[in-house]
Amino acid sequence: MGIGDVTLLLDTHVLVWFAEGDESLPASSVETIDKLRDEQGLAVSTISFWEVAMLQSRQRVSLSAPVRQWRNLVLDASGITEAPLTGEVTIESVELPGAIHSDPADRMLIATARLNGWTLATRDDRILRYGKAGHVATIPV
Repeated sequence: MGIGDVTLLLDTHVLVWFAEGDESLPASSVETIDKLRDEQGLAVSTISFWEVAMLQSRQRVSLSAPVRQWRNLVLDASGITEAPLTGEVTIESVELPGAIHSDPADRMLIATARLNGWTLATRDDRILRYGKAGHVATIPV
């Protein structure tokens, strides 16, 4: 499945929970993500792998494999497409409409979803509020 076939972008925490089978992601959310993966495709931003690597280096997340290997496993085994971080995404992340916090990774995720017309799967209340304001499509998980 390629970038053009995708409709759902996973926030970093959702990616980790989904890939690791973490109980923080309810079974109903796993079912929804699995269904959308099969029907419409899933994506993860390059920035999410950066975030995961940073979290692992600070021992704030425990993965089932070293982060490089984990990334390859996620992309090979899960049917998730990696969305590149482009100049267009970085500029969009600075020019986002409305009020959104300054976390650069979240801004990159939002920009990626907006530019591609994708829905962002997240549990982040700030992003969900931003979505409710009509600035990006979101789905709470």
